[in-house]
Amino acid sequence: MFFEINPFNIDQRLISEAVKALRNGGLVIFPTDSVYAIGCDLNHKKALHQLAKFKKEKLSKVHFSILCKDVTELASHTKHLNKPTFKMLKQCLPGPYTFILSANTRIPKLFDSKKKEVGVRITDNPITQALVEALGNPIASASLHDENEPLLEYYTDPYQIFETYENEVNVIIDGGLGKIEPSTVIDCFTNEEAVVLRYGAGKIEL
Repeated sequence: MFFEINPFNIDQRLISEAVKALRNGGLVIFPTDSVYAIGCDLNHKKALHQLAKFKKEKLSKVHFSILCKDVTELASHTKHLNKPTFKMLKQCLPGPYTFILSANTRIPKLFDSKKKEVGVRITDNPITQALVEALGNPIASASLHDENEPLLEYYTDPYQIFETYENEVNVIIDGGLGKIEPSTVIDCFTNEEAVVLRYGAGKIEL
């Protein structure tokens, strides 16, 4: 299915159809406040395996981000946030940032792994926000393009995305031309002080 959704006048009927696909274990391609992404219901194990297969990885090896509706939902999947990290999250989110945080015990069970960290996002894209809000729990997601490859036209043009992936996913949402910069990735897990692993659409100075 291919849905055209105006981010400034969201059709909740189409959001409901996309959410129905997510709850049934489907894969959905959608716009974010950085590049187009692909995702599934975080709580649907079969869908997680399908998403990993799409990315040509085993679930235990792949690195997905989880898209949350707010900091409260984010915190339910991470360990206690110290004050500097919490302050940074509040300053940056929602926005085009991925924060690497210390995961709580939910994450290893979801991803069949021994992961001690998790990438989390709260995007500023109205369509993504509507999806997560309607789903009622986070979306497991990854950038549509391979980060080791240059960003090609079909990763930004919704019609090209449809022609390329229509047989591999359940829903593709056209939310307008995609951006070419990925999210800025900030590691708040490895060291005591935050470190920018990748500069992208989100501007930050540490």
